[in-house]
Amino acid sequence: MWITPEEVLLANALWVSERANPFFILQRRKGHGKGGGITGLLVGTLDVVLDSSARVAPYRILHQTGDSQIYWSIACGSSRKEITEHWEWLEANLLQTLSIFDNEDDITTFVKGKIQGIIAEENKSRQAQEEEEPGKFREAELKMRKLFGMPEEEKLVNYYSCSYWKGRVPRQGWLYLSVNHLCFYSFLLGKEVTVVVQWTDVTQLEKNATLLFPESVCVSTRDTQHFFSMFLNINDTFKLMEQLANLAMRQLLDNEGFAADHFLPKPCKTLKNVSALKRDFDARAKNERYRARFRLTHEERLDGHTDCTLWAPFAKMHVIGQMFVSNNYICFASREEDLCQLIIPLREVSIVEKADCSSVLPSPLSISTKNKMNFLFANLKDRDFLVQRISDFLQRTPDRYCVHFGSYFPSTPTVPSAPPSFPGMDSPQSQHYSPSLPTAKQGLLQIYLKDSPEDLGLKTKEKMKEESWKIHFFEFGRGVCMYRTSKTRELVLNGIPESLRGELWLLFSGAQNEIDTHPGYYAELVEQAMGRCTLATEEIERDLHRSMPEHHAFQNEMGIAALRRVLTAYAYRNPNIGYCQAMNIVTSVLLLYCTEEQAFWLLVALCERMLPDYYNTRVVGALVDQGVFEELTKECLPLLYEHMQELGVISTISLSWFLTLFLSVMPFHSAVLLVDCFFYEGIKVIFQVSLAVLHANMELLLASNDEGEAMTILGRYLDNVVNKQTVSPPIPHLHALLTSGDEPPPEIDVFDLIKASYEKFGSLRADVIEQMRFKLRLKVIQSLEDTAKRSVVRAIMTDSAFSIEELEELYVLFKAKHIMSCYWGSSSTAAERHDPSLPYLEQYRIDMGQFCQLFSALGPWNCGVHTQTLASRLFRLLDLNKDGLINFKEFVTGLSGMYHGDMTEKLKLLYKLHLPPGKSQVPLFVSTKDHVHVCPQCFAVKVKDYKYYLRMWAKEKEPKKETIKDLPRMNQEQFIELCKTLYNMFSEDPLEQELYHAIATVASLLLRIGEVGKRFTNNGINKKPEPKGSPPRLEREDLSEDGSSRQSQVCKALAEAQLETLPPPGAGGSDEEGKDDTSVSSYSVVSTGSLQCEDITDDLVLIGCDKVVSDRRRVSASEGDWSITFEQVLASLLTEPVLVDYFEKRGDIRGKMASCKTQRAVERQVSSASDHELAQHPAC
Repeated sequence: MWITPEEVLLANALWVSERANPFFILQRRKGHGKGGGITGLLVGTLDVVLDSSARVAPYRILHQTGDSQIYWSIACGSSRKEITEHWEWLEANLLQTLSIFDNEDDITTFVKGKIQGIIAEENKSRQAQEEEEPGKFREAELKMRKLFGMPEEEKLVNYYSCSYWKGRVPRQGWLYLSVNHLCFYSFLLGKEVTVVVQWTDVTQLEKNATLLFPESVCVSTRDTQHFFSMFLNINDTFKLMEQLANLAMRQLLDNEGFAADHFLPKPCKTLKNVSALKRDFDARAKNERYRARFRLTHEERLDGHTDCTLWAPFAKMHVIGQMFVSNNYICFASREEDLCQLIIPLREVSIVEKADCSSVLPSPLSISTKNKMNFLFANLKDRDFLVQRISDFLQRTPDRYCVHFGSYFPSTPTVPSAPPSFPGMDSPQSQHYSPSLPTAKQGLLQIYLKDSPEDLGLKTKEKMKEESWKIHFFEFGRGVCMYRTSKTRELVLNGIPESLRGELWLLFSGAQNEIDTHPGYYAELVEQAMGRCTLATEEIERDLHRSMPEHHAFQNEMGIAALRRVLTAYAYRNPNIGYCQAMNIVTSVLLLYCTEEQAFWLLVALCERMLPDYYNTRVVGALVDQGVFEELTKECLPLLYEHMQELGVISTISLSWFLTLFLSVMPFHSAVLLVDCFFYEGIKVIFQVSLAVLHANMELLLASNDEGEAMTILGRYLDNVVNKQTVSPPIPHLHALLTSGDEPPPEIDVFDLIKASYEKFGSLRADVIEQMRFKLRLKVIQSLEDTAKRSVVRAIMTDSAFSIEELEELYVLFKAKHIMSCYWGSSSTAAERHDPSLPYLEQYRIDMGQFCQLFSALGPWNCGVHTQTLASRLFRLLDLNKDGLINFKEFVTGLSGMYHGDMTEKLKLLYKLHLPPGKSQVPLFVSTKDHVHVCPQCFAVKVKDYKYYLRMWAKEKEPKKETIKDLPRMNQEQFIELCKTLYNMFSEDPLEQELYHAIATVASLLLRIGEVGKRFTNNGINKKPEPKGSPPRLEREDLSEDGSSRQSQVCKALAEAQLETLPPPGAGGSDEEGKDDTSVSSYSVVSTGSLQCEDITDDLVLIGCDKVVSDRRRVSASEGDWSITFEQVLASLLTEPVLVDYFEKRGDIRGKMASCKTQRAVERQVSSASDHELAQHPAC
């Protein structure tokens, strides 16, 4: 590339001149290319270790005038081809012009100006990128792509200098962390080390320090471990690795690829050597921590934070902490944990005002809300800028009230904005949900407890709790802007009164914010969702009457209908989750204390923020937390952990505890207190209580001898956890009372259990839990992927002749192609390719371009360049639903026939590949006897209906017996294509000459058979009666002349099959326009003299004659045209032993899979539906 001219004093130091003229010199860096000796090895090593910019550009062009000793570097290149293009341009455009100048200074000035002009012209199109990416980082990205063969779509995030431990020897080099790959390169004294690991293959990331590897990072895959050390900042590197691996796991889980955030705030100053992607990932990490800390939605982006103090009126003191500002909220968190936390939605702000400064209160800022609360911040470093940012966000905040900016901004009214609109808001009049419904106004508990008897003593305790909360509201505020302190937590741990439970659940979970910002959303969602028939709705209907059937609120249609509406609305809102069995239990409890709309938004908060990935199809989040619980048990209760692992109990019990928040294993009035704590503290409470349960039963569990006994001990304990302060009538617990002996088990007060959990295990921190979650998420998701692989292999192993090991390897390669399409572009979106609701067998699908690459690498029929066309035909044949994608079963079906079929099956497949739909595309709307093909858009709609899959499954289970007599006839054009394919298949075989001679003989025979069949058909069907006395030999002569002429044309086409070349990429994409080609063979001429019809025997004539009448319905061309049947092709090929041996031999796919796996370079994914756009080289 052209570079800004820079002065070079020592032109020949570490460089070798390769070309020169009076004004320019082309040089190559020592250590690159052939030769160089020890000097070249040292230079190459220094370039890698020191990351010299010359390492990126091993070639350069210098400008020099005759008498000057100063050189100017004007161009550099990473390859000889690139630098040669620049050199030729200089010779063609500048040499003649420069020869006119008399003054050497003028020559140098002219050259520098010309080069700078070229650079300025090139930078016009990429000026935005120049501003985003620093120059040195762009050089490193170019270097990464060159070293590892990455396409432009692969974006580098950051790179680090480090050592890679190969055995016991460290190799100093550079680690490149891109969005989808971890790459390492080292070149030391002539020895090159290259490592490429896909993030989706990583099973474990660890940062450790041992005697052998001092403070290193271990990257583990299923096959090996890689150790990297000697980082300048290992913590920063490891955090970025965690983010990239987490992104890859998310991609495996729900097929979400990486999308850059274009709404990030721009940095105040350009950071040296930090890419835009690195800033993106840093911002994402901060956003995630911010949203988790204050329970905000996924759309919230942190704009910035600053140190400050907040006046706490309840403590009469200034609290030191940090202010956080985002697009919809102002938040505060004290430096001391639990001292004070505050969330101020901008929609509640009425006045933002800069107060007067003083020595006691420097840079104060006052914020007032609509409910008359006032918050005073001070010690703000850049108050003016902060007020400006808040004002900008307030101007974009939908509100019906104007916002005033005292003493700095004029009070200007804002136009009331309409409520946010959502897809499908203009639905017809409500039919399923109405605000007049009882469940739309209050919780089910209030409806069904109006006439229930009350215990005066318990009622008094409940009143005392309500009074305590009222005092708290008076002192700390009420609503979303309430001060949250350690006093708040104490009240929560003592139990939330039932009258306030719904309100406080909404407040602590953040669901109240979504209710306020999404008016009418739930009602519209219910109207859209109800009445649809999906797999989720069927599962919901099945579980409705299993949801707390012991509670009278769900023993009638009112409670059941409300539960149905909430679950169905959420399944429609989030189809990736849909419905999971435990959701009905949790939602039924929410409906007891909240209205339908409130319960819906609480369910959203649970599934999407507080319990991430818990309720998807594979309950990944619950499995991850189960692993975290095992790790915590190992750390806190080591003796019990070892015994429980032997019994296998922990993995059995913990899943139901976490999925239902103890609601399914503990009496309702006790478990609901844990839900109170959960909404305030988060998941750490569930871990604490789980550990406390194990600790309370440690002696009994250590004495247990089997899993059943341990389960009985824990079941008895949880069944007898009681809440003696509840005012509601007792609800019978459906779990059978597990007792041993006649003595009733002792009761455990739930408040004592909660208190014990905080005393013994209250040191658990949310950030530590998140770190453990990440570590185990890699392990869990990769374990689930292995389980999916085994399930797929078991499902198709009976239908395939491949071994289990071969099927597993094929599945890995197939899935890798699918995943690559998600981040390197394809002809269809990831959502179209991956549907988690489908069976494992159909979740991963590839398009034609990816299939052709796999076919080229794994297929046994190597036809040279013609391989791509053959692969595209096979793809169209396997794509039964015509959606442009095939699943793994279809892929294996095609390969299995080629590798393990007998001669008849292989020939039948080849025969079908040269008939529609293999030969060419068929219309998308084609009516057949069995089913109707629809367009991809219509097909996508039908995919969502589970009944469609049941019908397809039943149809697949029907026995399908296709005989060779069912195959349609082949016309002459298709037969010529078949012969050309066979010629290309034999080009690299050791028996090439014998195979060419045999196929020429068979082609000659089949051509004559077709001619006889055509004449016989014309005589028997379309021929008019001949007048009497006509010469009988005319027919024979006509046959001979016409047949000889046609055979001559066919033989000429066959002979030319080996001399053809593919059309240029811009040509049409059909098979006719992209005729197949092959390398020139020694057997390239077929003797036309051998094609004499007189050689046809009576027996051979009968082969075609016996089928004429019966096959007349299946003739693809018009009646009377030249055509042959598959039986004739098979019978003719059987006459040549060399062809029989060729098609009977078994292929070895293991060698092809091994070479595909060991391929180091990653090649660009090419996706296209037309043959001429496919890549010419296989890529795996």
